[in-house]
Amino acid sequence: MLASHRPSVEDVWSWLSEVTDPEIPVVSVVDLGIVRNVSWANEDDDATLMVAITPTYSGCPATEVIADAIRGALKEHGIRRVELQWKLSPAWTTDWLSEAGRTKLQGYGIAPPASGEHPVDVSRLLHRLEPRISCPRCNSQKVALVSQFGSTPCKALYRCESCLEPFDYFKGH
Repeated sequence: MLASHRPSVEDVWSWLSEVTDPEIPVVSVVDLGIVRNVSWANEDDDATLMVAITPTYSGCPATEVIADAIRGALKEHGIRRVELQWKLSPAWTTDWLSEAGRTKLQGYGIAPPASGEHPVDVSRLLHRLEPRISCPRCNSQKVALVSQFGSTPCKALYRCESCLEPFDYFKGH
């Protein structure tokens, strides 16, 4: 690929925003904040696209599927040389979810974590308060934890006490 024909970083970000999470197909890996950086490594004909990614957690079973989907999407757009850089520090946090991603999660029936809400909020722990969670269907905050583990390890299962519907909550971390 000639440097003058090399896609812009903005184009690459746009293509990556179409790569969906295999466990939550309404959000992209960009919406989730998994893709941390995109850059070209060199200027010659064999330019390598460097894509830094941070898995949502180190044991996530979807990590390799996501990596393959990223490579595949870029290959479809003619990028021959891609190097994925695994960035484990800083650790992924739900603060990296885009507002569009939070909206998409809610529309899909998954309650997104509040921005800036972490599971180890000392003041909430001392007062034994649950995270502020709203039902994604009716917006009621009258919800009850059913199980710390929902359809995937990164979600918990809740039930709305107003509309009585069960729903996943994307755990804050």
